[in-house]
Amino acid sequence: MPPLRCPNPNASLSLSLSLSLSLSLSLLRLLYWSAPSLPSLLSCVFVTEKSSYRKRREGMGRKEARLGQALQVTIPSYFRCPISLDVMRSPVSLCTGVTYDRASIQRWLDSGNTTCPATMLPLPSTDLVPNLTLQRLIRLWSSAYASCSPSSAVGEAPVAGEILRDLRFSASGGDPVPPLRKLAEFLSSDEEDEFDKNNLVNAGGCASVVVSVLHGDAVSEAKEAAITVLIVILTLDSIEESNKKITISELTSDVRRSVSALTRVLRGGSSLESRVDAARVLDSIIAAADAECKFRISEEELVQELVRLIGPSDEKATAMDQRAIEAGLACMVGLSASRRIMPLMARAGAVAAVTRVLGAESAAATVEKALRVMEAASGCAEGRASICEDGAAAAMAVVRRMVKAGKAGAEAAVAVLWRVCHRFRDRRAVEAVAAAEGVVTKLLLLMQSGCSPAARQMAADLLKIFRVSSKSCITGYDTKTTHIMPF
Repeated sequence: MPPLRCPNPNASLSLSLSLSLSLSLSLLRLLYWSAPSLPSLLSCVFVTEKSSYRKRREGMGRKEARLGQALQVTIPSYFRCPISLDVMRSPVSLCTGVTYDRASIQRWLDSGNTTCPATMLPLPSTDLVPNLTLQRLIRLWSSAYASCSPSSAVGEAPVAGEILRDLRFSASGGDPVPPLRKLAEFLSSDEEDEFDKNNLVNAGGCASVVVSVLHGDAVSEAKEAAITVLIVILTLDSIEESNKKITISELTSDVRRSVSALTRVLRGGSSLESRVDAARVLDSIIAAADAECKFRISEEELVQELVRLIGPSDEKATAMDQRAIEAGLACMVGLSASRRIMPLMARAGAVAAVTRVLGAESAAATVEKALRVMEAASGCAEGRASICEDGAAAAMAVVRRMVKAGKAGAEAAVAVLWRVCHRFRDRRAVEAVAAAEGVVTKLLLLMQSGCSPAARQMAADLLKIFRVSSKSCITGYDTKTTHIMPF
């Protein structure tokens, strides 16, 4: 009898597969009935997977728990950074329109790259613009997801909540320094979630508790630790502007107590770092105050401490000294908005301190602030007397730095010279400035640089005083070019 043949090879393959499947099912049934523990094993693997995962997650740390939760949800793709592929904490946009997480794109730019990582287009500008809309969407999405988790019922991160509870407990008689230091470390850490930080400042009432320590009768070390926390909140990019305003509002709720506490740290701080931080917090308070409030808080002791913070600046000044100068000048610029404060600042020696800053090698931004303080000082009699004393050393310092402080600094310098040399005609200042090298050239350069009409007119008035040679031309500043006198 001839062997049976399948007319279709595909049918033979189907038959083989059917036989294999039947055999596999038979083996499974045999194993199922012969091994009673197998059904429980299968149910443990496939049925109770979720409950066992939750039990394992209880022993995991905070980071691992969040990773486990993230596996159960779908993260919108536009919430992820194109570089790290993680959910963005601080989304910022480049000029190409692509949004990245701030930490990732900053590392890219700091590495010397000048292109957009996503489009590879050259970057005409590396400015990072916060994408507030996307940040709010990420926050809403995160809050909606976190509300499903039992750990979010408290409304704050476990670590942050524990620190804040310790801080509140210390306010009733304990030592606030350890929890304040932990809080500063938590807020400044790149490993902690941005949402937890902002929620701690906003809903957690962190700013109120820290300011209460600053206002209280705590020891100087506790006040310095509170100032450190305030600086972290006010300067970090990861803290939202609304939360920074909450902190400033807490400080200005009793502005006299805040300024008094900061002045004590300025006077007797344990380190220059703490004094600089106190001045930076003070600068935030001054920026939020009106002219009348600035006058009320500018006590003589405060002004003297700011002058002392600037101190002598020379070639041996360290980077920390430069930070102190910058912080002190920023406070002086803010206070000088009130004209009634300048006589007090002049009597405290502000002009002499600013003259030392102008005589040293400082950054252009620092020189600009120094010239703005000098401009404010020239608006009062006490300030002009200080500028013109000692052979008009301050006026000479203004001339030397006039073209090295940017447009705003140059215009402030011209205003100083115009007041002491043209409007009030102080002989000492006129003689000293006329003898200075290149003063006319610098005035002409300012007029040609597109300055404001007021600065141009003041420069023209000064040029009439400081006459040049009969040829009506002078050698260009730092060049061999020739400039024609405008009259």
